[in-house]
Amino acid sequence: MVIPAEVPNLVAGEERPPASGAWLDKARPADGTHLCRIARSGADDAASAVAAARTAQQEWAARTPVERGNVVRAIAELLRERREEASELVAAETGKPMALALGETDAAVEMGFFVAGEGRRSYGRTTTASMPHRTVLTLRRPVGVAALLISFNTPLPNVAWKAFPSMFCGNASVLKPSEHAPLSAWWLGRLCLEAGLPPGVLNVVQGLGAEAGMPLVEDERVDLVSFTGSAATGQLIAEAAGRRLAKTVLEMGGKNALVVCDDADLDRAVEWTLASAFSNAGQRCAAASRIVVFDGVYGEFCERLLAGVEELDGIGPVISEPSMERILNAVETATSDGASVLAGGVRVGDRGWHVAPTVVEGAAPDAPVSCEELFGPVAALYRVGGFEQAVALVNDSSYGLTAAIHTASVHRAMRFADEVAAGVVVVNAGTHGSEAHMGFGGVKQSGTGWKEAGLEALDVYAETQYVNIVVDPELV
Repeated sequence: MVIPAEVPNLVAGEERPPASGAWLDKARPADGTHLCRIARSGADDAASAVAAARTAQQEWAARTPVERGNVVRAIAELLRERREEASELVAAETGKPMALALGETDAAVEMGFFVAGEGRRSYGRTTTASMPHRTVLTLRRPVGVAALLISFNTPLPNVAWKAFPSMFCGNASVLKPSEHAPLSAWWLGRLCLEAGLPPGVLNVVQGLGAEAGMPLVEDERVDLVSFTGSAATGQLIAEAAGRRLAKTVLEMGGKNALVVCDDADLDRAVEWTLASAFSNAGQRCAAASRIVVFDGVYGEFCERLLAGVEELDGIGPVISEPSMERILNAVETATSDGASVLAGGVRVGDRGWHVAPTVVEGAAPDAPVSCEELFGPVAALYRVGGFEQAVALVNDSSYGLTAAIHTASVHRAMRFADEVAAGVVVVNAGTHGSEAHMGFGGVKQSGTGWKEAGLEALDVYAETQYVNIVVDPELV
């Protein structure tokens, strides 16, 4: 795959340089070398993309759901055919191993197939009413123009979870990818055109969030804002979009807990802890960053976990040098406050931005390492006396995205699901691993109640219209 020297915007089916003529340098996280330049877009670029989306939307919405679903399927099929090309770009811009990039590309393909197949039914309903001869039915109508603001951590699935249901529901979109993952969004935008998506239905604007993303949020012509990223940025978006009462969907961070009970299969618990905490260098909103262990198995679990950490290889770098420094500073702060680093806590090598898988013990529940989403390979261990204390610790967080419990008791597992404040609960597996047919989203500062993926995505990208039909039996 030939990586372009410059990554422009994609507006109305055309590649366009930034209006200002300014560009940003993008480096390879794996070794810190220069990768490409990306358009440093601003308000003018955002406005042009919104205008293109507004122009394309009505004609696209006039197509039937079956027609739109067929286009989504064609995109997914073409993405599957060229999965290695797409994955090479993801690996280059994020530094993640090729095997992980391939798996993420496949996940994006599955989202396209799910939306094109299951979603095309649109799932309206028909009901009766108290008034004689009256029938009520529901229809799904497009929202209009959607601004899709995504994170860098899983670039292609992040696009697919938003762009595919948006286009299926009859919307036109402006995608603003992270400045850390510009290539895959640019490439997928071109692929959509190749697969038959009309120009302007999906536009891509590169650049920084404050300069290119916020103008989209504030644009009166944008009917829906869908954001995936940090809670701090989500709050700014909610405030800006709320001033004009735009439909706003926020999928934000997590400080997810994985609980290991005294009846757990410890080998399995360790396996899932390692995967949840350290895969993708811990850069998952659903990563397990708080490991809560019953006192009776704490020592044995820690011993097995640390042995597993020593055997880890190739978790990949974090996305940028500032990110690496922020993560290492958080670990240093924890140790200065009395916590112990049992593994990692250091940079690996002097090329790229690699952080060793890190395990911290003894951090206070209200310490930054316990409360703040680090978005890196850092897991904090907590010892608890039993189930009640474990649940209290899980819920002692401003986030509520996912939570997992490892136990042999179905009674304990179901009570855990009943009592924890989390949008997703997993029993005897990891805190991550959502699939295309599963709605995903959290509570508290992890989200605003809307769910991404699954059938719930249709509720995000469509409006429900109620149609009342009153029949006069005398006119039969």
